[in-house]
Amino acid sequence: MIGNLEYFKVFYYTAKLGSVTGAANALSISQPAVSQSLKALERSLGISLFQRAPKGVRLTAEGQLLYSHVEKGYEQIELGVEKVRQMLNLELGEIHIGASDMTLRFYLLPFLEEFHEQYPGIKVIVANAPTPETLRLLREGKIDFGVVSTPFDPSGDILAEPVREIEDVFVAGRRFTSYKNKMLDLSELEKLPLIILEGNTSTRDYMNGFLSGNGVEIAPEFELSTSDMIVQFALRNLGIGCVVRDFAQESLESGLLFELRFNKMIPRRQFCVVTSRRSPLPTAAGKLLEIMGI
Repeated sequence: MIGNLEYFKVFYYTAKLGSVTGAANALSISQPAVSQSLKALERSLGISLFQRAPKGVRLTAEGQLLYSHVEKGYEQIELGVEKVRQMLNLELGEIHIGASDMTLRFYLLPFLEEFHEQYPGIKVIVANAPTPETLRLLREGKIDFGVVSTPFDPSGDILAEPVREIEDVFVAGRRFTSYKNKMLDLSELEKLPLIILEGNTSTRDYMNGFLSGNGVEIAPEFELSTSDMIVQFALRNLGIGCVVRDFAQESLESGLLFELRFNKMIPRRQFCVVTSRRSPLPTAAGKLLEIMGI
């Protein structure tokens, strides 16, 4: 058994400084306390660790062997304590975040920029994934928090904080100008060539649910993996694109695309920051959420 680790701490400082007085000063304890700790350690090991020297003490052969090991261990402990201090002071560390292209681009990115300017020593690792995957990573403890879009099931140990509204729209280019400025019934979508996100995304689930709830069943012409590509397909008149407005905003403002109008509004959704009740947040992740106003 190792015994009292405090004895090894006293031994380390005495050997390092070559003096009982020096060890006492470094540890802010009395010289008799240092001497008692060293004697107790020698008794427990059954060896002599020091011998007197003209200006203090020096290690015996056994003491030198022990010090060669204790030195490495104690300095690793000190290094670990220093690293923890740096983490608490936000001088180093990591943050693991889950976010989709959409939530990263239209919500999270400015906050990451501000955080990095204030705490350049913190490494930020973003798992780029749709909402279902982000929630799975959070439940498995692989990310500190996520930024997702509704709809999703926040049951169990997931805490969700709404942070921003988003709006789904259908957009089209010049090939479909006959639909511009017209009030359309949602059922018209069944006749149109649609460009929509592929499955396993909250956006696709939401649109499928909304349309199905209004008696509309769609068979998309194109199913793509990114909303940016949907906008590009719409600009090339390959169909009617279904995207969150932010992705098409520039093209809508320039007139390259226009928004289809329907007699029933598509309810707005939200971006949410999700955390886990079961996993305490690291200091750095908590500071980033603080910057985000969470």
